[in-house]
Amino acid sequence: MCVTPTTPPLGRVQYTPRGVYRHGMPAPITVALVDDYDVVVMGVAKMLDQYGDRIVVAELDTNSAVQDSVDIVLYDAFAQPESDQQEIGVLLRNPRARRVVVFTWNFHPDLVTSAQEQGVRGYLSKALPARELVAALEAVHAGQVVVSEVPGRARPANGLDWPGRDEGLTDRESEVLALITQGLSNADVAAHTYLSPNTVKSYIRSVYRKIGVESRTKAVLWGVDHGFVPDHRRIDHWRGGP
Repeated sequence: MCVTPTTPPLGRVQYTPRGVYRHGMPAPITVALVDDYDVVVMGVAKMLDQYGDRIVVAELDTNSAVQDSVDIVLYDAFAQPESDQQEIGVLLRNPRARRVVVFTWNFHPDLVTSAQEQGVRGYLSKALPARELVAALEAVHAGQVVVSEVPGRARPANGLDWPGRDEGLTDRESEVLALITQGLSNADVAAHTYLSPNTVKSYIRSVYRKIGVESRTKAVLWGVDHGFVPDHRRIDHWRGGP
């Protein structure tokens, strides 16, 4: 993982204590998870659960505003507008969010630059194992700006989830299907994901083959029936969180 020039490489990060001390130990960092899909944010929450002494998930938000005061908002970019869109700005302007971190596959230089210019404090890869994700969030909480190395074709970290996974869709195929289920054209999907039009078409062909359909209309209907429509829910106090 690489970070800004003023920060040592992650894995050897030296950071200041992470919050108020309780009984001689630093209090866990509070995190809100944001995406439009329950299955996506729940996957991240479950991945972080094993580090409950260091990270506490305060709330999960799907199409809902962050309501708790949290140390970090982790914005999962699955089927979401990327960092050059207004949703990041909404999170950054929320006084309850002390810092905002993007969790994504998409490391197009324009997106990384836009995120940093807006004030995002972390731009993290979804290929990070849980222990490295936790260390990165702690470094952000300590005041550092952390940007992952470009992950290339890396596989998603263990524990992450997405719609259609049980049917054999990869996370990126699932994201493309989610976007066309939302009504986006191929050109819109390409612009949204910073993929080439040919790459989008390749993903769509693969999706059709895996779910057994031959048209976009049937793919959208399949998506509606299998959890590809954005959710609208807020889960407060995830597993006893604050």
